[in-house]
Amino acid sequence: MDETFLAVPPSSVAAAFADPRSWRRFWPDLELAVYADRGDEGVRWTVRGALVGTMEVWLEPVLDGTVLHYFLRADLPAGGEGRRPVKEAQRRQRAAKAVALDLKFVLEDGRPPGIAPASG
Repeated sequence: MDETFLAVPPSSVAAAFADPRSWRRFWPDLELAVYADRGDEGVRWTVRGALVGTMEVWLEPVLDGTVLHYFLRADLPAGGEGRRPVKEAQRRQRAAKAVALDLKFVLEDGRPPGIAPASG
């Protein structure tokens, strides 16, 4: 689970997750299938591959931006017992934060919270 504030509207964040080609960049070892496309509120996927379960990106409008909530509810697949679950969970947490901070950097384009985006 992770939460990150982005000083952009939910529609901007939703657009980053709309293209299935971006999923491979964010989660290269996961096979995702949408089971609930919630538009500007986010996406829910089933997960296969390196993990098995579900994943969700929930986009919550807050003040002049969006809180990006990330939930990964998944286990190692059968045969993955050799990997250490705690280490894997920590690695996934760091990876989720890296995705969120990368989107924050790109989408905000230097805009601080409370300052209107540059027009044009």
